[in-house]
Amino acid sequence: MMTPAFLSVALLLLVLLPGAPARNDSPESDSAESNSDGSVSAESNSDESISAESNSVESISAEVAPTPNCVTPFSILVSNSVTNAPNKTYSTCVVYRGILLGGMRTLQETNKGFRFTYTEDPNYGPYLQSVNGLKGSTKDRTYWELLVKKANETITLNVGIGAFIPSENDQIILNFKEY
Repeated sequence: MMTPAFLSVALLLLVLLPGAPARNDSPESDSAESNSDGSVSAESNSDESISAESNSVESISAEVAPTPNCVTPFSILVSNSVTNAPNKTYSTCVVYRGILLGGMRTLQETNKGFRFTYTEDPNYGPYLQSVNGLKGSTKDRTYWELLVKKANETITLNVGIGAFIPSENDQIILNFKEY
């Protein structure tokens, strides 16, 4: 049985851990723009603010400071199956048991050649929307497929960027694909 004290400590850790969403209402640090599709692009010098009360999906351009205690290195391969453009490989890391989204944020902050956006659904969490300016589209029937290449196999992830926990030396494949 969880005591109120345990729950309070758990909540405090969620708020203080790197990569956890932080609420910042300061107008100097956040900017948001409405897009023609009704989504909101937000850029922030701190962790992005995400309202749990919202029923809409927000578009987030993640901008956070690099995490100093990364201990799990992995790589991200950006692939385009639609145009067969050259692949690009990047190196990043996460804290112990950190999520893929945290490693992608760290990479974006430390490598100006890597950019991504995602939508935040209040029920399903973050959904990868674009990588390096290339956005999935229902009109064009395209999306970003998430795969992980382990030592002996490549598997399709059954969770998103907000739930997958990379292992050391994994190769995450972000594959732009048609459906």
